[in-house]
Amino acid sequence: MVSAFIGTLQLLLLFTPPTAAAALPSAEDTAIIRQTADFAITGKGDDAAWATTTWQTFTKIDSGGTNYNSKSKMLYSAKGIYLLFSGEDNRITTKDYKDDEDIYEGDVFEFFLHTDASKPPYFEYEINQLGKQLILTLARFPHKNLAWSPWKIEYEKDPLIQRKISINGGKNQVGAAITGWTAELFFPYELLGLLPGVPPKSGTIWRANFCRIDYDSGKMIQWTWSRKIKRSFHELENFGTIIFE
Repeated sequence: MVSAFIGTLQLLLLFTPPTAAAALPSAEDTAIIRQTADFAITGKGDDAAWATTTWQTFTKIDSGGTNYNSKSKMLYSAKGIYLLFSGEDNRITTKDYKDDEDIYEGDVFEFFLHTDASKPPYFEYEINQLGKQLILTLARFPHKNLAWSPWKIEYEKDPLIQRKISINGGKNQVGAAITGWTAELFFPYELLGLLPGVPPKSGTIWRANFCRIDYDSGKMIQWTWSRKIKRSFHELENFGTIIFE
């Protein structure tokens, strides 16, 4: 069913007039999200389940800096969503942030999810090499965004999100020289409860993006999976499309 959708999408993009095709999702920025049984995360993405799906590769959208290879994978189960980030890196360029602080002012991977393009709420998640995270549910309105975070007291002892980091070629500390890093995550559907249409089922179509920020060059360098993103990761209309198997 899903593979047939992609084939149909490619034909539509080929034969639809340009003005009408602008409203269709791009086959290039479309990913199939495979279903899986639940498994334990390690930070390395070494569970056999990850071999059942392919990488979403990122494009660097800022000039300067090193063009680090950056990519992600995503799976879903009856309980939640699994996400794996992987990227080359030369240095852990961040501060000793705490959870929910401005970790995007240092190196991070980011995940955005918009489950219903006709409604304002969307989800943003960020994680850095030290395993610190920022969790937001946002709503976009003209001229501003509104944001909510989970109440920290409720998830401090029983974390909503499972998160594991693996550092390659160096120590897991601020300023350390490294060769790369991975982040492996599990998001239970309860975390996404403010979004419409959760949980997904086979055939569900959501908008999403997978991103990276790195500061090794002394300035912010951004990568994005969706090639339609121009400047800001919050360009909801330019998110890619994910289709659940």
